Amino acid sequence: MLLRKIARPMLATWFISEGLDAVRHPAAHAAVAAGAAASVMGRVPRGALGGALEPLREPGHRQVTTAVQAHGAATALAGLALATGKAPRTAALVLAALTAPLVVANLPDRKRGASSREERQERRRRLIRSVAFTGGALLAGVDHEGRPGFAWRVGKAREHQVAAAVGAAESVKQHAAKAAHGVRSTAADAARSLPR
Repeated sequence: MLLRKIARPMLATWFISEGLDAVRHPAAHAAVAAGAAASVMGRVPRGALGGALEPLREPGHRQVTTAVQAHGAATALAGLALATGKAPRTAALVLAALTAPLVVANLPDRKRGASSREERQERRRRLIRSVAFTGGALLAGVDHEGRPGFAWRVGKAREHQVAAAVGAAESVKQHAAKAAHGVRSTAADAARSLPR
C-alpha cells in the first residue's frame, strides 16, 4: 500500500536523525544518559545481583559516551532499515526497544536536584516525544500489511485439520456402514441358501 511506503520513512526520519546526532555529537546525549543511569542505579540496592551492577554505579565519561554512540548507531541503522523497507516490522520493534531507554532517561526525577523551569519543560518535551515515537514504532512493528497474522494462520490451520479429521471420520463411518450392510446381506443370503 502506498501509505505504508510513505509513512514508514516519515516515522524513521526522527530515529535516524536522533541516532546520527548521538553518534556525531554525543556530549549532550551522554550528559542525559549519565543522569539517567545515576537515577536508575540510585534505586537499585547495593549488592543486588551479587554485586554485578556495582561497576555500573559510577560509569566513566568514556563508557557513557561509547554507550551513547553505540545506541545512536543502532537507532540510526534500525531507522534506515525501517525507511528502506528492509524487515520493517523487525526494524520497528527494534526501534521501540531502543527508544525505551530514552523514555526512562527523561522520566521526571526530583532526586536529580533543582532544575530550572525551562529544563523541566525541555525534559517533559523529550519524554512526550520519546513516548510518542515508541508508540509509533510499536504500531509499525505490529502492522501485518493486510496479511493475516501468525495467530490467525494457526487458528485457520487448526480449523482445517479439524475439518479434515471430521471428514475422515465421516468417510470411515460410511465405509463401515457399507461393510456392515454387505455382511448382513451376505449373512442373509447364506441363511437363505441353507437347506431347511
